[in-house]
Amino acid sequence: MEVSQTIDQPVDDYLYQYAANLLASGKKGAEVEHLLLLKGVPAASATAVVNELEGPIRAAKNAQAKKDMLHGGLWCIGGAALTMAHIGFVFWGAIIFGGVQFIKGVTNLK
Repeated sequence: MEVSQTIDQPVDDYLYQYAANLLASGKKGAEVEHLLLLKGVPAASATAVVNELEGPIRAAKNAQAKKDMLHGGLWCIGGAALTMAHIGFVFWGAIIFGGVQFIKGVTNLK
């Protein structure tokens, strides 16, 4: 009996990792469930795996989006402030990079 437990454990870890990678790459929960079903996972187990993983992945994506918004805003405001300080340079790179990063964060926030 112990032999089957050691064989089953890596398969379970593999399926969790497989599902987590699919969800993190942007696949919807229903798509991931279907792909798990194609791998031979029972329907109840596939649903449980997806439900267990969706929350933490969504939280991680939201945290990254908020970080992008903060850093983008700081770059944009910093570039604009230095430009308005009449140093003699226009900090277009910082302003544009910051604006793009801020917008990226806003669009990724769910």
